[in-house]
Amino acid sequence: MRWKNDRQSENVEDRRGMPVTGRTMIAGGGAGVIILLLVGLFFGVDPSQLLTNLQSMPEGVPADATPVGPIQTGDPDDELAKFVSVVLADTEDVWNEIFRGMGRDYREPKLVLFSGVVNSACGTAESAMGPFYCPGDEKVYIDLSFYRDLKDRFQAPGDFAQAYVIAHEVGHHVQNLLGIMESVHGRRGRLSEEEYNKLLVRLELQADFLAGVWANHANRMKQIIEPGDVEEALNAATAIGDDRLQQKSRGYVTPDSFTHGTSAQRMRWFRHGLVTGDLSQGDTFAASDL
Repeated sequence: MRWKNDRQSENVEDRRGMPVTGRTMIAGGGAGVIILLLVGLFFGVDPSQLLTNLQSMPEGVPADATPVGPIQTGDPDDELAKFVSVVLADTEDVWNEIFRGMGRDYREPKLVLFSGVVNSACGTAESAMGPFYCPGDEKVYIDLSFYRDLKDRFQAPGDFAQAYVIAHEVGHHVQNLLGIMESVHGRRGRLSEEEYNKLLVRLELQADFLAGVWANHANRMKQIIEPGDVEEALNAATAIGDDRLQQKSRGYVTPDSFTHGTSAQRMRWFRHGLVTGDLSQGDTFAASDL
C-alpha cells in the first residue's frame, strides 16, 4: 500500500503507556456491551469471558475520563502509528467528499491508540477485545499489538489488511452518523436473539462494504493500492468470518449465533464496495441474498 509521505490525521489521541486510574463496568447492558461483545466475537474472544471480566472490574473514574498526562495528537512517533494516522486521514478525505456529495457534513471520528486497557464512553476495554468503535464518544480504539495477532494468529499480514481493519471501524462511524447503528441497536429488545443476530450480521457486512467503498475512492484519489493489496484485505476478511472463528475456537459452527457474517459474505461485501464505490449499492438490510 502506498502511504509514505501522505498526510497524517490530526484526530489521533496517543494514550499508549498512560495509566488507567480506575475501571468502570459498562452500565445497563446497552450498546456499549453489545459493541464490546461483538468485538470479542470478531476476534475470537469468548463473549462470556468478556462479561466476566467486565463484571469484575471495580468502579473508578468515569469511562470517558481524560487519562492523566498530555495526549499526543496528530504525529505519532513510530512507524505503525504513523501508518494508522495516514489511513485515518485517507478515510477523512474520502468520507468528507462522499458526504458533501450527499449535501451533508461529515463529522470526523477520533482514533485512540492505547496499550493494554483503555477507558471509553462505552466502558473499559482491554486489548483482547480487539479494535472497536464507540458511538458514545465517536472514537475508534486500537491497541497496535493487535496487528501482531492479525499476522500471527489470523495469518492475515500486510499493510492493506491493517488498513481494512481501520476502514471497517470507520464504517461503523459512518453508520452511526447516518442513524443506521441506532436503528439496529434500538430493536434489540423487540426481537428474539436469533433475529437480532441476523440484523447484526447485516450491520457488520455493511461496514465491510463501506471499507471497500473507502478503498475504491482512496485509490481513485491517491492511487494507494499496489499489487497484492486487495488479496491482503480479502484474506483478512476471510480470517475473521464467524464460521472461521467459531470453527477455530469451538471446533464447530453455530450459524444462529453469527453476528458478523461468514468469511465468504465478508469477502463478498468488501469486494462489492471496492468494485462499485457506490454508497447506494450497500443496503445489506434490503439484500435478499447476503
